[in-house]
Amino acid sequence: MDAKLPNDTDPRIEAILIDGYRAMSAAQKLERVRALTRTVQELALLDVRRRHPQADERELALRAASRWIDPDLMSRAFGWDTRDAGY
Repeated sequence: MDAKLPNDTDPRIEAILIDGYRAMSAAQKLERVRALTRTVQELALLDVRRRHPQADERELALRAASRWIDPDLMSRAFGWDTRDAGY
C-alpha cells in the first residue's frame, strides 16, 4: 500500500499487531470480522433507538437494516421506503 494514511499508532505497537494478525488462523480472522460486524450492527441499533424512542421492535430493526441494505431492496422485501420513512 503506497497511500499514506493517518496513523496515530506507535510503529512498535503496529508491528506487534501485524505479527498477531499474521499468526491468526483464517477462522480466527473471520471471527474477528464477524465480531466487529456485530458491534457495528449493535451500535447502529442503539443509535436508531436513541433517535426513535417510541418505535416498536420491527421498526427499529427495519431502520437499522436500512443503513446497509439497498433502498430498493428494502422497499421490495420489507415494504420500507427510506425516502418516506427515513433510516
